[in-house]
Amino acid sequence: MSKPRILVTRQVFPEVLERLRQHFEVDDNQDDALLGAEGLKARLADKDGALTALTEPVTAEVIAAAPHLRAVCNIAVGYNNLDIPALTKAGVMATNTPGVLDETTADLAWALLMASARRLPASERWLRDGQWQGWQLIQWLGADVHGATLGILGMGRIGQAVARRALGFDMKVIYHNRTHLSPEKEAEYQAAWVDKETLLRESDFLVLLLPYSAQTHHTIGAPELALMKPGAHLINVARGGIVDDSALVAALREGRLAGAGMDVFEGEPKIHPGFLGLDNVVLTPHIGSSSKATRMAMAMTAADNLIAALSGRRPPNLLNPDAYKELP
Repeated sequence: MSKPRILVTRQVFPEVLERLRQHFEVDDNQDDALLGAEGLKARLADKDGALTALTEPVTAEVIAAAPHLRAVCNIAVGYNNLDIPALTKAGVMATNTPGVLDETTADLAWALLMASARRLPASERWLRDGQWQGWQLIQWLGADVHGATLGILGMGRIGQAVARRALGFDMKVIYHNRTHLSPEKEAEYQAAWVDKETLLRESDFLVLLLPYSAQTHHTIGAPELALMKPGAHLINVARGGIVDDSALVAALREGRLAGAGMDVFEGEPKIHPGFLGLDNVVLTPHIGSSSKATRMAMAMTAADNLIAALSGRRPPNLLNPDAYKELP
């Protein structure tokens, strides 16, 4: 009996390919070339499953060109690249990788927060350029993190991991979410729910941790930035498009915000050119989950989802239960 055929759309760890090849005929992409819509359609035409990344939009058109497709497993917690209604209609299971990247992404949020607060990239460039002539009292003054107010917009697993880290800095933690945490969780993180306007007005450091959707597009735009403190810092480790990058560039350029830390961008890998000329923004290339251990765990989780799905079992992280059919 022949093995199911799958496509791995991006470069993955050799250990992941080895595991997949125990179960499937694997069409890999270890050259890591971006396939594009036409390339994706061509490579999926005879496939039963796919291991995908956020860089591959699995659209209704792509799905229609893959009549044998039974499962698409994203190596990400987000899945805005997947057309879930179209996959469900076609009976194709979709999965993601929740849980495995929470702590690593929270670490990166804190790295950006502290780098922005203490102006680390700009001061390092200044030193490397040979401009440091000695210690001065009033030189490269940043903002204190300890004792400041941390605001979190989106209090899911990653938001809670960010809040837990704030306890060690004796910060006041406020958050806004569609649903309140339980009283026990609020007490554990010493966090208080506030409305969105209060969150914007009171946060010294505002961390964004929302999933991207049409509803969250430009959640932070010019009106929201205008409500923030002049000395505030904005940190985005969620998704590009949640922030209106043009409005943020203007706010940073005009000094209406003290700083920002950005790991995600609208239209990435392209970024707004205005960011590049600013010394009060820290920029990283979408590396929120990028530790070796975490990226390996994400890829293995996606592989486990795919193995389960194409073996007739319910995948652990199924996003569209209506697409799952138990085998007789």
